[in-house]
Order: sequence, then structure tokens, then C-alpha cells
Amino acid sequence: MLRYLPFLLVLALWIYAFIDCLNTPESQVRGLPKVVWVLIILLFGEVLVGPVAWLVAGKQRRPVAGGGSTPSQWHRNHRTKFVAPDDNPEFLQSLKSENKKDEALLKDWEADLRRREEELRRKEAGPGEANGPEDTPPATG
Repeated sequence: MLRYLPFLLVLALWIYAFIDCLNTPESQVRGLPKVVWVLIILLFGEVLVGPVAWLVAGKQRRPVAGGGSTPSQWHRNHRTKFVAPDDNPEFLQSLKSENKKDEALLKDWEADLRRREEELRRKEAGPGEANGPEDTPPATG
């Protein structure tokens, strides 16, 4: 089993670098176009040159946030405050608008149901029990 370990590690690094390159946005790729990096990783994967080159020079790395004793500059300037949904006016407004849409849809369904029930009653009543001028049989004369 130990004799397969180097091969498995190379394969794992190769697969990781390939998937990482594919998932990286074009704006974070450095040096070469993304397609060229994919080809380098695939062609030089067996000798570790392609995957290591990608990991070292191909992708812009961001500093780890919260790794030091003080927060990074980005976190100091862009703090977001968590607001519970029941305190968020935008969320509450969206619930109200969805509720209005649902009520309107329900009213339309009820009106359609009433209309269909009336049509069924007219059909069941038959021509002998005329409900209106459209149900009266034509006069023979």
C-alpha cells in the first residue's frame, strides 16, 4: 500500500489543482489566461510542475481574514450587522406583498369556481327550467 502513496498524492494534487482552476473566476487568474492554465495543469500534471505552478503563481490569493490579532482593514470598514427577519423592514414588506398576491390569486380562483358552479347548475337545470333568456327554447310558429 505504501508504494501507491506517492502516486495517489500526485493524483490528488493534480485533481485539486484542475478543479480549483476551473472554479476560479477569470478575474482572479494571474499571469496567463485560464484556458492556458488548464492545459498546463493537464499536460504537466504527472511531474507536478503544472499543479504546483497553478497553486504558486496562477491564482490570486486573498489574505486569511481573522488570522491575526486585529481584524483586517476590509472587515473594519465593511462590518455587517445581523438583523433578525422579524426586525427587517424589507423582509416584512416582501411578506406583505406576497400575501397580497396570494389573496388576489385566491379571489380569482374563488370567482372562477363560482362561475363554473353556475354553469353546472344551468346545465343540470335543463331547458325546461329556464333561468334566463339564453336558456329559453326558440318559439315555433
